[in-house]
Amino acid sequence: MSFLARSLRIATFASVALISACGGGGGGGGGGVPVTDAGFFKAALTDAAACGYNQINVTPVKVRVNASATAADGDPGWWEIAVLAKKIDLLSLTNGAVLELGQVQVPVGTYRQLSLVLDTTTPLANSVVPVVGAETPLGMPAALQGNLKIPVNIAVVKDQTSDYVIDFDACNSVLRLGNSGNYDLSARLSVVQRLSPPGQQQVTGFVDKSLNLAATRVSLQSSGTVVRSTSPDSNGHFILYPVPPGIYDLVISALGAVPAVVTGVTVSSTASTDVNTAGTPINPPSSPSNTISGTVATPGTTPIDARVAIVKKYTGGPNVTIAGAPADGTTGGLLYTVPTAAPVRAPYVAGITPLVFSPDNATPTGRYTVAVIAKGTLQTTDVDATANNPIVAFTFP
Repeated sequence: MSFLARSLRIATFASVALISACGGGGGGGGGGVPVTDAGFFKAALTDAAACGYNQINVTPVKVRVNASATAADGDPGWWEIAVLAKKIDLLSLTNGAVLELGQVQVPVGTYRQLSLVLDTTTPLANSVVPVVGAETPLGMPAALQGNLKIPVNIAVVKDQTSDYVIDFDACNSVLRLGNSGNYDLSARLSVVQRLSPPGQQQVTGFVDKSLNLAATRVSLQSSGTVVRSTSPDSNGHFILYPVPPGIYDLVISALGAVPAVVTGVTVSSTASTDVNTAGTPINPPSSPSNTISGTVATPGTTPIDARVAIVKKYTGGPNVTIAGAPADGTTGGLLYTVPTAAPVRAPYVAGITPLVFSPDNATPTGRYTVAVIAKGTLQTTDVDATANNPIVAFTFP
């Protein structure tokens, strides 16, 4: 899911206290209430494509669920998985990698709130390693106490396992605070249900190894909303997993190349969708580039917590997000390098048929929409980077 959609749909709530685990084994809770009609809640962790860091580390200690969407930390009804404390580099959980966190027996019913609890007492339990610089603590807003809550709709059926993956969008969860060398956590999480074992509910393929793979992002999008994203490996291979069954646009954004979109990619819960082979990698045409820069202001609110997206609108659709990250938490600054030549697209054909791309030559070819969400509000502006370096400014009163 894109950070824009996450920002609109997912709230991170303040917490006041943590409940100790009740029972043993994989976890427990519910204030000591015995479980009769019960099923199982199972949790795992993954990450979307990240940017600008060598590592983004977190240390989860619990995953908790509650049937009440408004339950506070000290209220009854919490059931939890006790996670063996382990420092995890989220950037290692891309390209189909999933870390299992455990499972817990819970009463049947629908759970409306999930909380990922992080270790906040061990030095550097949560940290970032920038591309240039040493490992630095990841600041935690005092109100959170390391307790990251999101609304969910998880149905647990008797004697069955409800299996969910927490997608921790690292790229959109770290606020850089100017030139101070400090960083704050502003977590953006979502959950995806796993309906089938690995090897299904996924999209795989290859991009050309001549691309700057470290700066290449592959994503599945629905009406411009990023559902899953990753960076390819050193061979250009990418795996997007898990993905809810449906029909998506596959978007490739590579530095120095035009955006490439494969439309109508179908995801199934019974098979893998393989869009191409290593012998026919996706290789978007190279392109000159210009920059889009600017600022976001949120008077009276610090740090500045704003998400920026750069959207490309194809003639007749689709609209796709080609880049995005938080604005600087101190200065509000944003800076993106965008290609200015015509983007390309191809229809998906099942059976690993070679993809045939055609350019969208509508002018201006370097036209983009800059979209920003802050304080729960969306603002957009269109820019033309074909021959200029546009500057934008957003203010959220």
